Amino acid sequence: MNGTERALRVLVWNEGVHEANRNPPDIGEYYPDGIHGAIAAGLRRLLPHAQVSTATLAEPEHGLSAEVLARTDVLLWWGHAAHGEVADDVVERVRQHVLGGMGLLVLHSGHFSKIFTRLLGTTCSLAWRNEGERELVWNVKPSHPIARGVPSPIVIDRQETYGELFDIPDPDDLLFISSFAGGEVFRSGVTFTRGRGRIFYFSPGDQEYPVYHHPHVQQVLANGVRWAAPEDGERRVPEVSHPAREWFTDGS
Repeated sequence: MNGTERALRVLVWNEGVHEANRNPPDIGEYYPDGIHGAIAAGLRRLLPHAQVSTATLAEPEHGLSAEVLARTDVLLWWGHAAHGEVADDVVERVRQHVLGGMGLLVLHSGHFSKIFTRLLGTTCSLAWRNEGERELVWNVKPSHPIARGVPSPIVIDRQETYGELFDIPDPDDLLFISSFAGGEVFRSGVTFTRGRGRIFYFSPGDQEYPVYHHPHVQQVLANGVRWAAPEDGERRVPEVSHPAREWFTDGS
C-alpha cells in the first residue's frame, strides 16, 4: 500500500449465539475470542494494512448501523442459530450497500441467512449431516483471484458435511468443490454479482470444529476480501438516471 492508498476496511459479523450459550461446550477452546475473532485474526495476519473490525447480533442495530456500513468495504457474515433474529430493516440496509458496491462474503451456514437468500432469490437449502468427517476442498479454478495460490485439495480433518442439491442460482464462478468421506459432493466456493456488489460464498467453517484456524481456509478468506472489495470508493445502487435519448427516435 502506498502513502496515498486508503486502507481496506473489513467488518467480520457473527451472530455470536453459540459462544454466548457455550454450545457446543468446547467452542471456547476452539474460539476463545469467538468465531469472528478467529476470522478477524487470520485476516489481520494476511492483510496487515487492512482495518479489520468485528460486530455481533447483540449489539445495537446488530453492529450494522448506516454509519458502520458506509465505511465498510467488505462484510463477512457468519450465522447459524439466529437467522430469524436479524431485523429485516438491517437486512435491507445491508442489501442496499451490497447493491451499491460493498463486498459480501457469506460463510458456512450463512447460506440460510436473510441477506443471502434475499440477494440470491432462492431457498439456498442443501443436504447436511454432522459426523465430523474429513472434507477435501478441490480448487477447480486456480486462475481466479480467490483461488490463486490455494492448494488442491485443502484437507480439513473434521467438518460438518454439506451436500447437493444446493439450491442457489447458477453462480458467476465455481471455484471450489468439496468431497466428503461419506461420498457427498458440494459446491463449496461460488461467486455472484448483485448490482455493483461482489458476493463470495465459502462453506468450510463450523462452530464445532476449529476450521477458521486452518491456514489455507484463512488464505481463501483473505483472497476473497481482496476480490470482493469495491474498485473505487463510490457506493451507489444502479439506477436509470435519465430518460430515453433522442438518438432512439427519428425526431419526427
